[in-house]
Amino acid sequence: MENLHPGFLLGMLVFLLLCSAFFSSSETGMLSLNRYRLRHQAKEGHRGAKRASALLERPDRLLGTILVGNNFVNILASAIATVLAIKLWGEAGIAIATVGLTIVLLIFGEITPKTLAALRPEAVAYPVSLPLLMLQKVLYPLVALLNWISNGLLRLLGVDLTNKGSDSLSTEELRSVVHESGSDMPMKRQSMLLGILDLERVTVDDIMIPRNEVAGIDLEDDLETIVTQLRTTPHTRLPVFRKDINQIEGIVHMRQIARLLSHDQLTRESLLDACSDPYFIPENTPLSTQLVNFQKQKRRIGIVVDEYGDVLGIVTLEDILEEIVGEFSNQDALRSPDIHPQDDGTLVIDGAAYLREVNRALGWQLPCDGPKTLNGLITEALEHIPDSGICLQINQYRLEILQAADNRVKSVRAWVIEAPEESKSDTQ
Repeated sequence: MENLHPGFLLGMLVFLLLCSAFFSSSETGMLSLNRYRLRHQAKEGHRGAKRASALLERPDRLLGTILVGNNFVNILASAIATVLAIKLWGEAGIAIATVGLTIVLLIFGEITPKTLAALRPEAVAYPVSLPLLMLQKVLYPLVALLNWISNGLLRLLGVDLTNKGSDSLSTEELRSVVHESGSDMPMKRQSMLLGILDLERVTVDDIMIPRNEVAGIDLEDDLETIVTQLRTTPHTRLPVFRKDINQIEGIVHMRQIARLLSHDQLTRESLLDACSDPYFIPENTPLSTQLVNFQKQKRRIGIVVDEYGDVLGIVTLEDILEEIVGEFSNQDALRSPDIHPQDDGTLVIDGAAYLREVNRALGWQLPCDGPKTLNGLITEALEHIPDSGICLQINQYRLEILQAADNRVKSVRAWVIEAPEESKSDTQ
């Protein structure tokens, strides 16, 4: 090597620096690939993605190939740089070569190519996958030997080589992926995907229509009242009961009695004959489970009951679907009949409004792991049924009770304060 021309040695040194940059960028690029995007592109037939996916199936072999190549070119570059420096500067060239080559390798062989590969992993990994595959075949005996020695050392240290990490994502991790999709996914689709993920932790009593708001047919009413109610109802299905909603006789579909109503032939008996059997649902049933149950039972409405069998409310298939796709009848959250914006920036909210709906509509974070309604939250915070005029603070939200009657809060003025206080609630 000492007899070689300095120009030739310099050319070899530049070539080895390029090889070092190739191996450094290959390592970072291959390991920075998004595994889910890679699998998708490989399934679509992308050649580079297929090659990269094949290499990543055995990461030990891939890393062995890259590290053997990278160390070989770096050591050879060091030797050539030393010889070249001695030719040019004598014994002082050893120190010059050591410092100079270290700086050059760090800049051009490590930092720059690895940064580029980290920023553009697909643009780097897919083209280099072909030469890496060929190198892997050429260096296979050496790489296999080194991997055998390395794996043996790991076993001596008690590392279980068969216990590989899983690429599967948990629900929370999927939720983070959806949140971080950014402009790649429209907000409406993000909301739908998050709604599907939320079905596991939301139960039917979180979205049900409470019993005091259920529209139904009382068989004890006179027939004229029943007919008028059936003709004017906006609902397709109605529960039919006697005196009290706990005494449900069945569910009537308006289509089943349309002919009777049009010919004034409806009687209590014919109404009961047109009813289907009621379908009861435990209050703590997750929405994901109930969605499947609705499909299996071929039902669209269910009666929610507590552990004692008392009716708490009703839930429909539409209610569950709205958790995924949003309100069918209203795209503007602030037009909710329970929320009324005021000119001074405050909001008047119905006490029976569900906390989840309020949080969703306003982007708030009122605690909803306990009581389900705003009235329940206020009652729990105060530990008694309040009178009008009382004001309290829950987190950063100030709530002023405007109207209280019939043992419950009917309307509340709410607004967000600038600096949340430390205590959960503060009554005045």
